[in-house]
Amino acid sequence: MRYGILTSGGDCAGLNAVIRAIGMYLTRNVKNAELIGIPEGYGGLIRGESFPLKAADFESILDEGGTILKTSRQPFKKMTVPEDGGTRLAKMVANYKKMGLGCLFALGGAGTHKTAALLAMEGCNVIGVPKTIDNDIYGTDVTFGFQTAVEVASEAICRIETTARSHSRIMLVEVMGNKAGWLTLHAGLAAGAHMILIPEIPFSVDAVCDFLAARVRAGERYSMVCVAEGALLASEARFKKEDRAFVRTELGESTVTRHLAEVIGERTGVETRYSVLGYLQRGGAPCAYDRLLCTRMGICAARLAERGHYGVTVALEDDKITFNALADVAGKYKFVDPDGDAVRDARAVGVCFGDRA
Repeated sequence: MRYGILTSGGDCAGLNAVIRAIGMYLTRNVKNAELIGIPEGYGGLIRGESFPLKAADFESILDEGGTILKTSRQPFKKMTVPEDGGTRLAKMVANYKKMGLGCLFALGGAGTHKTAALLAMEGCNVIGVPKTIDNDIYGTDVTFGFQTAVEVASEAICRIETTARSHSRIMLVEVMGNKAGWLTLHAGLAAGAHMILIPEIPFSVDAVCDFLAARVRAGERYSMVCVAEGALLASEARFKKEDRAFVRTELGESTVTRHLAEVIGERTGVETRYSVLGYLQRGGAPCAYDRLLCTRMGICAARLAERGHYGVTVALEDDKITFNALADVAGKYKFVDPDGDAVRDARAVGVCFGDRA
């Protein structure tokens, strides 16, 4: 039987570890298993490109960052739009058949899973594995790549904190997370941030400045503020994403971090700087936790394929590796609960979320 593997969407630590686990399990346990890699995610499948994967390809990639298959983004909303005599979805289904695939493993985030669900509806045997540093895929306690990003971001925040202490500054650190604030919340708590701004809790500039000004009056010589790239003002919460983006573009802003740093400096009188961590959070080798998680998830995916259990995606629930139907998770997101334990615990030790709670 021929198995295809692709990695789609943004890269993150752990992709190669999952590829390795799938490949090692199938080559060792499934008779006549033939594996092919599909380059650049769904882009490669649309173009009908592939190359053979051998056992030797999996030997030394457990702790290698990035993906040996390469990746790309293919917007879900364009999958069923007619172009060049057909749709991208139709081309993928046709190439799935031309490649002679018995199963396709799709490693990726929310968009990848939505497209995987479409392929499954068209009769393709698909198994997903949940990847994203945002940790926002519905139905799994954690996604692979998330914990590595938390460790990278928290270390970066701690390093920036030394400058804040040395110069008696207020430092804002922008962390990835456009829709969900999991990464900012976990990294901020792990680094001891004084304020954490996430998309799920719209903030007030007045509340932010009042909190930081109070710290100054209390004799605190510096403050650390972690800002999710998707953090939004309470006044923006009523707008749709597209409308919010338009207004920010008109103001020459993509996120609120830079502008917020300027306002904080003006209102508090304290030297204020900001730093954007950016792609630093995606790169590098996976941490030990992610290497273990990736191995377990990859083995589960391979076993599901061995048993002919398709149209599903792997998940972690209560430290047990399990799976969900693609149709049940595609298009759904997992967000931070503003009233959940993590937020309540953070507030209990003095962390401010930029609101008046």
